[in-house]
Amino acid sequence: MHATVRAAAVIVLLLTGGVTPAGTLSRDAAASQLLALHQEVMAAHLAGDASPIVARESEDYVEAGRGEITFPTLEARDTRLSGYLKSTRFEKYEDLVEPVVQVSPDGQLGWVIAQVGAHGVRERGDGTSERVAFVCAWIELYESRDGRWFRVGNVSSFAPADSTD
Repeated sequence: MHATVRAAAVIVLLLTGGVTPAGTLSRDAAASQLLALHQEVMAAHLAGDASPIVARESEDYVEAGRGEITFPTLEARDTRLSGYLKSTRFEKYEDLVEPVVQVSPDGQLGWVIAQVGAHGVRERGDGTSERVAFVCAWIELYESRDGRWFRVGNVSSFAPADSTD
């Protein structure tokens, strides 16, 4: 897109607040919000704080990974993620490729596909620690509810990373 056209589009978006005549966010504005939520997830991992992640997850959530489909409760996800992030100090948790963000034509559904590389140290329950290193690719599924995005599902795939990175 030509720089002048892009600048004009940004100005229109800013002047209209990113809202379409029907009162819903434009697809570009919604995609920007989803990318910001992805960045929030990334920062939460580095900070060791599950609360920003769980705050955007719905009760009716579905996960697929490790060959299974599950429907963990919000409380179970919070407990699992909080324990994991409190016991793990990431030295690196970063996008390996630019996330793919899409929003449905009606602006009600969206998804973020990401590939992340991570390295850090995880404290075991017995007082010892272990190095962790992995690459994870996932798709987060989002639904807009009352003008706010909620994660409604996740499909993920993990692979060991080269621990020398």
